[in-house]
Amino acid sequence: MPVAQNCRPFCRQNNDMLAKTISATPWGVEARPVQVEVDIHNGLPQTQIVGLPDASVKESRERVRSAIKNSGFEMPPKVVVINLAPADLRKEGNHLDLAIALAQLAALGHVPQEALDGRLFCGELGLDGGIRSVRGGLSIADMASREGVEEILLPACNAGEAAALGKVPVIPVRSLSEAVEHLMGSRIEPVRVPPIVGEVLESGPDLSEVRGQEGAKRALEVAAAGGHNLIFIGPPGSGKTMLARRLPGILPALSLAESIEVTKVHSLVAEEPPSRLLSVRPFRSPHPGTSTAGMVGGGTIPRPGEASLAHGGVLFLDELPEFHRNTLEALRQPLEEGWVTVVRTRARFDFPARFALLASMNPCPCGHLGDSRNNCRCPPPLVERYRSRVSGPLLDRIDLHVEVPALTLRELKGPPSEPSAAVAERVAKAREAQRRRFGAGCGTPINAAMDPEGLRRFCVLDGDARRLLDAAFDRLNLSARAVTRILKVARTIADLGEEERIRASHVAEAIQYRSLDRRVRG
Repeated sequence: MPVAQNCRPFCRQNNDMLAKTISATPWGVEARPVQVEVDIHNGLPQTQIVGLPDASVKESRERVRSAIKNSGFEMPPKVVVINLAPADLRKEGNHLDLAIALAQLAALGHVPQEALDGRLFCGELGLDGGIRSVRGGLSIADMASREGVEEILLPACNAGEAAALGKVPVIPVRSLSEAVEHLMGSRIEPVRVPPIVGEVLESGPDLSEVRGQEGAKRALEVAAAGGHNLIFIGPPGSGKTMLARRLPGILPALSLAESIEVTKVHSLVAEEPPSRLLSVRPFRSPHPGTSTAGMVGGGTIPRPGEASLAHGGVLFLDELPEFHRNTLEALRQPLEEGWVTVVRTRARFDFPARFALLASMNPCPCGHLGDSRNNCRCPPPLVERYRSRVSGPLLDRIDLHVEVPALTLRELKGPPSEPSAAVAERVAKAREAQRRRFGAGCGTPINAAMDPEGLRRFCVLDGDARRLLDAAFDRLNLSARAVTRILKVARTIADLGEEERIRASHVAEAIQYRSLDRRVRG
């Protein structure tokens, strides 16, 4: 029997046909509350939506009307005015359909207004009354908890990620009729999901599969331990990409706070909503043809780009000089601040983008500069032009510059090296030392994110280490930023060695990772 036959209209005084409820609209990686007000009165039948809706919200008029009719309810031929407050906030997307439909049913007397109070509704309606998924379920749940909402009704496929936050009960609904039944007393149990559900993951690529390149492996370990940016420079076939793809195997799992941030970002762009909080650090490897908006975010309705999708993990740029110059320069802000800011006429959007940059490049266009087995035929001006595609300010923000030479046959036939599990254990110990040092209140307790106050307190050098750094500053013509990054890398090297003080040997190793600052030319 249709739900409408069980729902008798509630008596209203003075023909009052006004109803209100709460929904949400995405705003960057967060969500903003939207109050949906519906007024139905006599007049020439029409539906008006006011309150700065975009085209997708305006189209909800037809979706909602068909969904209500096909769910067994009657829509009388009257004037329907839908107001979306606040009026100066741009509303976009498909999030408001369910709230608009339920407010209309409440205005018509099919649902009591009291049933809508204290609840938040989000979901896209199909013409048959079915409820489809929306983006940003976790952000909606987070916003609802701050606004004091008592219960959220979301599409069933979004309920898992929203319930994983564990702050507000989340009711999964699959149709408009099911939502009405819940509001009328036929209770649906909230979804219950642990904050992070561990998954059995297939073992990924292992460092033991890489023959030779012990120096590059050590740099990879340092980068993982401190969250540092790293670039590999070497001829084709030397193992740069192979090394890079083994970085996720030595990184620690996401913390709960990091998992919430990462899931919020991925929920906005994922084809399928996450069923729970993400626990594996992202590894993004965009194509060199990626546009600036695709890399850092943007568009008419701003969406996060690859830099934000790599938040909490790794952004791998293979063949770095092949990327567009403007695209690479746009990475300077997130590399320095950990955020991408997209400004529009009416609004400003901030997307988190604290990632470890991992890049690779050839030493010259043909790739054989410095290779003893292959002659490089690139003239010096061509080599200079090739390297200048990556600007000095961008290279300055990369902590470790590591040369990856071509392997000999003897090295290729050598025994397997240390497995990723052993390296990951040392990385975890170094990360734990950093967490103890910076304290529980620090948002990003890693050496790469250390502020000037942290440098002053935790990067104290003895006499030999200070003299070595001063000499490197003069001989290598280092910038102030490069010196700061050497100190941070030296701090990480000391942590890997389980030493509290930074010694001259730690500074020396950090300096040798600045190969591009040595102005070497073939």
